[in-house]
Amino acid sequence: MSGRFYRNLFLVFIFSFASIITNAQNSYLPVRDVSFKMQTALVIRQDSLQKEFKERGLKWPVKYVFIRSFKYDGQLEVWVKNEAKEKYKLFKTYRVCLQSGGIGPKRMQGDYQVPEGFYYINEFNPRSNYHLALGLNYPNASDKILSDSLRPGNGIYIHGSCVSVGCIPVTDNDIEEIYLIASSAKASGEDFIPVHVFPVRYNRKKSFEFFENYSRNNPSLEKFGLQLKAAYDKFEATKEVPLVMVDRKGDYVID
Repeated sequence: MSGRFYRNLFLVFIFSFASIITNAQNSYLPVRDVSFKMQTALVIRQDSLQKEFKERGLKWPVKYVFIRSFKYDGQLEVWVKNEAKEKYKLFKTYRVCLQSGGIGPKRMQGDYQVPEGFYYINEFNPRSNYHLALGLNYPNASDKILSDSLRPGNGIYIHGSCVSVGCIPVTDNDIEEIYLIASSAKASGEDFIPVHVFPVRYNRKKSFEFFENYSRNNPSLEKFGLQLKAAYDKFEATKEVPLVMVDRKGDYVID
């Protein structure tokens, strides 16, 4: 075949890829303000996600996302739906590849604890030092009452790179998926993507026994963990994110 044919074929590929990038930029957040290499990776990942959603009988793009993480079990779940009145469906469970601190909430800067409680994504960072990052609104209303008033800590993320000093790290491949899914919901109008962080999976016998043994001699830790369990149980029963409020003492109140 002639050189002109290959040149035209190359130009077709370039224009097609440029079109994909442009459409992605117009539709979703994560490809904006990132390197061409990252744009390419996210476009390819988005294509794979669309196929996987279809195979699972789920709709893409996503409009609502709910994330749950479990410290002791080292897992992070992504739940999705496309209509407000629908029940959430589990898309995938990811492995949290490193954990710092132990069971219990974060209460001060430098304690290396991963927060426990009820949060939402308040930041999309496509230029993170940890590949990609989704920020959590720590300290939340409860944390501001119960944590160190001067140094409660901050900068808590779900991110890549498998390193942690109080964050929730996953692999780079996994954060690309989670970032894209969250970005799809954000672009569809979900301003507050809920993220619930639990000490354990309460319905897993081994995990709950660990929690009971760990908190047996710590009444405040036991009380806090059972407050979280009330929200966990409600979601398990209804597949709807429960309404969580905070009273004057900083305790969670589950509607």
